[in-house]
Amino acid sequence: MKIVLVVAAHPDDEVLGCGGTIARHADAGDQVQVLIVAEGATSRQGQRNRQQAGDELSVLAQAAQAAGSILGAAGVELLNLPDNRLDSLDRLDLIKSIEERIARHQPEVVYVHHAGDVNVDHRRLHEAVVTACRPTPRHCVRRLLSYEVASSTEWQPPGSAPAFQPNWFIDISAQWERKRQALEAYAAEMRPWPHARSINALEHLAHWRGAQVGVEAAEAFCLLRQLV
Repeated sequence: MKIVLVVAAHPDDEVLGCGGTIARHADAGDQVQVLIVAEGATSRQGQRNRQQAGDELSVLAQAAQAAGSILGAAGVELLNLPDNRLDSLDRLDLIKSIEERIARHQPEVVYVHHAGDVNVDHRRLHEAVVTACRPTPRHCVRRLLSYEVASSTEWQPPGSAPAFQPNWFIDISAQWERKRQALEAYAAEMRPWPHARSINALEHLAHWRGAQVGVEAAEAFCLLRQLV
């Protein structure tokens, strides 16, 4: 059994980026902990007001728990930090919040956002997780990977940031249907086709990533570090 930590900026990112992989880990008997850092709603307001967004935040929190249950995650924790404002927080405070969860769960495998996403929270969280997972002696994390998030990773213009060039693929042919169900739990965050964050688009992406490695459906990652 492996202990796995999936770190996501917003509710739904964990399913968009690696929902099938979460389910595959669970199917293999691994313990998957999901950490969602920002609350995912108040950036849509003119001025941040958590009280005014209370109903929407409650729906998102319920969706996160439902999605985690569908995928077989052992736990889902939401930190409720400011949405799309992680760059306004002290970087050290963000790093320490990640380090605390790593110390608590002792994961062997960690998944986080790609460094070049257009969303600022994704980029800041990537930096924080890479720092929290620095390979000090006897550190628990042995594999660190970054995932793509439709409607963020592919929206970054060429040359503006590192391109997502996956070198690690996970076969989710047997888990795609559960990923679809978890996406449906986030119905309020999904968009109609042909939006990149539509279920149709995500199904096409899963089949394309699968075709790249000769399977029915896959999720793609960048392997950032591996200790064997």
